[in-house]
Amino acid sequence: MIQTIDKPFAGVQQALVIAGSDRRGAAYGVFTLSEKMGVSPWYWWADVPVKKKETIFLEKGRFVSSGPAVKYRGIFINDESPAFRNWATEKFGGINHKVYEKICELLLRNKANFMWPSMWLPTMFHVDDTLNAKVADEFGIVVSTSHHEPMMRAHNEWSLFQGGAWDYRTNKEKLQEFWRGGVQRMGNYESAVTVGMRGDGDEGMGEGTAVDLLQTIIKDQRKILTEVTGKPAEQIPQVWAIYKEVQDYYDKGMRVDDDITILFSDDNWGNIRYLPKEGFNRKGGYGMYYHLDYVGAPVSYKWLNVSQIERIWEQMKITYEHGVKNLWIVNVGDIKPMEFPISFFMDYAWDPGAIQAEDLPKYYVNWVREQFGEKDAAEIAELLARYTKYNARRTPEMLTAGTYSVEHYREADRVVSEYDELAAKARKIYSQLGDNYKAAFFQLVLSPVEMCANLQAMYVAAAKNKYYGERGAAAANYYADKTKELFEKDARLAKAYHELEGGKWNHMMSQTHIGNTFWNHAPLNMMPPVSYVQVPKKEAELGFLLEYGSRPQWGWLDVEADWAFSSSLPQFDNGNKQDYYVDVINRGEEQLHYTLKAKEDWIRMSKDRGTVLYNEKVYVTIDWSKAPEGITNGTIVLSGAGKEYSISVPVRNNLPPASGFVENMGVVSIEAGHFTKKLDTKERHWTIVPNLGRTSSSITMEPVTVKTGTPGSNAPGVEYAFTVHQPGKFTIETFLSPTQDFRKQGGLKYAIAIDSEKPQVVNMNEGETRPDWEFPEWWTKSVGDHIKIKKTEHQVATAGMHTLKIWALDPGVVFQKFVIHTGGRPRASYLGAPESLYIKP
Repeated sequence: MIQTIDKPFAGVQQALVIAGSDRRGAAYGVFTLSEKMGVSPWYWWADVPVKKKETIFLEKGRFVSSGPAVKYRGIFINDESPAFRNWATEKFGGINHKVYEKICELLLRNKANFMWPSMWLPTMFHVDDTLNAKVADEFGIVVSTSHHEPMMRAHNEWSLFQGGAWDYRTNKEKLQEFWRGGVQRMGNYESAVTVGMRGDGDEGMGEGTAVDLLQTIIKDQRKILTEVTGKPAEQIPQVWAIYKEVQDYYDKGMRVDDDITILFSDDNWGNIRYLPKEGFNRKGGYGMYYHLDYVGAPVSYKWLNVSQIERIWEQMKITYEHGVKNLWIVNVGDIKPMEFPISFFMDYAWDPGAIQAEDLPKYYVNWVREQFGEKDAAEIAELLARYTKYNARRTPEMLTAGTYSVEHYREADRVVSEYDELAAKARKIYSQLGDNYKAAFFQLVLSPVEMCANLQAMYVAAAKNKYYGERGAAAANYYADKTKELFEKDARLAKAYHELEGGKWNHMMSQTHIGNTFWNHAPLNMMPPVSYVQVPKKEAELGFLLEYGSRPQWGWLDVEADWAFSSSLPQFDNGNKQDYYVDVINRGEEQLHYTLKAKEDWIRMSKDRGTVLYNEKVYVTIDWSKAPEGITNGTIVLSGAGKEYSISVPVRNNLPPASGFVENMGVVSIEAGHFTKKLDTKERHWTIVPNLGRTSSSITMEPVTVKTGTPGSNAPGVEYAFTVHQPGKFTIETFLSPTQDFRKQGGLKYAIAIDSEKPQVVNMNEGETRPDWEFPEWWTKSVGDHIKIKKTEHQVATAGMHTLKIWALDPGVVFQKFVIHTGGRPRASYLGAPESLYIKP
């Protein structure tokens, strides 16, 4: 409560009273006032300048904040080497109470109250600095220990204790002695005691671990708690983590005392694994352990933020609505550079009802205003939204030269262009900012955007090195050099971060992120492999490649055989009005002078001549006002270095008027949020989640707690109009967020149909039967790609306009995109075909 009072006592005309229901409540009140005065919670951790004012005005009256929706809200500092550890050692002499003073203040300013402290070998919170726990308690931060560290003991203390085997069946007395010491050391500090037991070093307890053994362990631990504290065990906050293999015990029916908080978890990649189906009113309630950072399969992600707040919102909304309200803890790695998602996670935990799907774009803007003020807030918010969206397509650590297609849909070039556009905007805003804002903007926006843009460009350069090398083009050598140049730039960008503010954040960008060959991080950044080609001639030699060439396009070979090369561009049609490119190739060392001449006046080109050392793309379009009706072929003549080639330009100018999304080259691609018609029911409705997903926005069903619906009855539907040029057997790929079967009821379902055919019910989790902690192939692919693609077959009898119909049967199914394949050769790409041309019906 914040309240003004007139004449509270003699000599004081007015007073401002800040009161809380406990010490944290009072602190939240003080920091709320501080934030309103212009002090960002990130003023120290991201060097956000304090907004100074000559005068501060407060409205007379009384402001009362309701309590937080989630009781315990906090962070886990984890996987924190080499970045956080080396930084703390250099700046504070270790991970000690001086560091924790900064961390605890940050938590309070973000209205958090809970912490799993740093724990990577050899870190030990209570041992490394005896003042650590005292400082945390003075700040009112409840300290606990991670999912595999029971009874207030850091894992690394066991070797220090020299207790022998970490096995309760053979070493019960020593383990009890060890745990007893942890509880004694806890004293009267506010704590939440982790109970249970996992294997030594964040591993499973081994084959055949019995449920009754684990129940015995917890029973004995609770007895220790009572004996040491003198309190009944039910009066001491406790947490049992359902993490990895422990879920197997829960699945077998293991339950714990009603006062113990059951902590569920995501799958380490932001997808909730399990939610309660019963006992919402149990005293200890439920919690959720979520990840913004992870070391593990399929490849660790630790370097930069890869978590969209939209996905956090969607998954944690399901979590909250299913009664998980006692504890939310998020693995934040090194804290930096997770500033933005940390803010969102804590704000959402405080009041989930205050942030609905439509509020998410505003959240970006409001957060940016708090850090940088009103100027450019909308533009900076867009940079944050887009860079995290692009990063969430595939983590930087999982990128390879083969991730994005060089050949199809211009995908690799589009990805690089998108990042480059962000980087250019970020640099422009940075150059116009006042000097006091530059350090914060560099950390929160410019640096991550530039580093990611550079990384994408490097991998695409490596991809083009392979692409052109295999096709005999000298451009391969250019892209080999380019790859090295961008690899070296990556190191310079990290160095610039480390030199910021006189080296305040040295080491924070030292996490390796290039060249992973196994699940753990690479020992050193390793440039993607490239190859150099021997250029056969010194003098220029003409060649060409064609977009979507049906075969390897050896356009310069002195071979007449049909199979030798493709000499035809794809068909142009009056429905899509496409453009396709001719990639002019030089195979020599000297510059190539070339000309392009169209034999028909209805063929247009972006240029008709040029000089090139490596390669250059010339874009071809059709002047439809002059193109002949029907199906015909035009010709472009490419000449240079004493050679001449004819390139066919096939044209179809007889397609009838189309409606909806229009087929192009055998594909209709539709973003889920761009429906033609939406059909909600009385009790269920569609929600558009702006920006969620790899390419556009997504749609999902609310409320998130309803039971499985039926098409045409109680299931909401959406419809998409589309036009195809021929009938046939179609394949539809439905792109879904990789939601897990959190209900454990046999999978989440949706239904799909074209026109009036019987809806096909699709189980998006079908076949996902193995425990996901064993890293089965279906799981590694879905989390690596950040997508699940489900395929269905449909028979369409006529060309023309049709309707794609989708029904949401279960909550939690998030639709991102639909790709309809009408026939022809599939064109592989990571993101799928870009959205088709849309003509309003």
